[in-house]
Amino acid sequence: MNWQAVSFDWNQIRAFLATAEEGSLSAAARALQSTQPTVGRQVAALEQDLGVTLFERAGRSLVITSAGQDLLEHVQAMGDAASRISMVAAGQSQDVAGKVSITASDLFAAAFLPQVLKKLRKQAPGLIIDIVASNRLENLTRRDADIAIRHVRPDQPDLIARQLADAQAGYYAATTYLDDHGRPQTTDDLKDHDFVGPRDTTQMLSFLKDRGIQLSPDQFKANSDSGVVIWELMRAGLGVAIGPDGLWPDRPGIEQILIDQDPIEFPIWLATHRELKTSRRIRTVFDALAGAFQSPRAARVSLD
Repeated sequence: MNWQAVSFDWNQIRAFLATAEEGSLSAAARALQSTQPTVGRQVAALEQDLGVTLFERAGRSLVITSAGQDLLEHVQAMGDAASRISMVAAGQSQDVAGKVSITASDLFAAAFLPQVLKKLRKQAPGLIIDIVASNRLENLTRRDADIAIRHVRPDQPDLIARQLADAQAGYYAATTYLDDHGRPQTTDDLKDHDFVGPRDTTQMLSFLKDRGIQLSPDQFKANSDSGVVIWELMRAGLGVAIGPDGLWPDRPGIEQILIDQDPIEFPIWLATHRELKTSRRIRTVFDALAGAFQSPRAARVSLD
């Protein structure tokens, strides 16, 4: 290897990659837990060392140049390699202590994880749990998180994914809304009601249509990408929401409707990177999450 040809600093590469992927210096600084001036200096130093311009300013935004785009493909490969090195090292740790990150939707993160982690704290008090409350499919191979709870099966080849028990969802509405608009008795009655839901209703409408339930995008009068916000919109009486059963049981002023209809079932997947299965701390958290989803229909999940 020609070591004299390596004319850049890894911290500069990280700064460039984070800026390219996050879209701005400020977002990159947050991702790297650094400061915007530091990231800016590192990107500028890389441009000087390589003799190319990597970003151009367009108003307040940064636009990657053609030279930067050419470099990005190689830098992403370096980032992936660095992540794999980190994961191999993390997988060798046999201490049930240290940091483990979990990504889950904000609704599950707020309503489900606290009680699971409270129980886990007694079992492994040395663990530090970081929760990435996000509805994005975080990339586990890039160490955005160690463990993911998702409703779709991850398709990345380096992941271990286990489907847990199917969860059930139902229709919920505030008593005040139902008093004003009536209580639907059949799923056909739903066409006469307002709904709250995601900003992009395409996936939800398709999911319901496959189950014989026809709704219109125009029925969704208040929408958010946050499950917690959707729940609060429903509580305020803005419409019917479709949400997982049992997350917030027996809340005053909220009713589950159409309880005599067949439940809406959806899968729950638990995923981690295969090189982390030898890490006791990650396996401990993985098993705790799997155990929390146990039901008569769900066997214990194992990484074996």
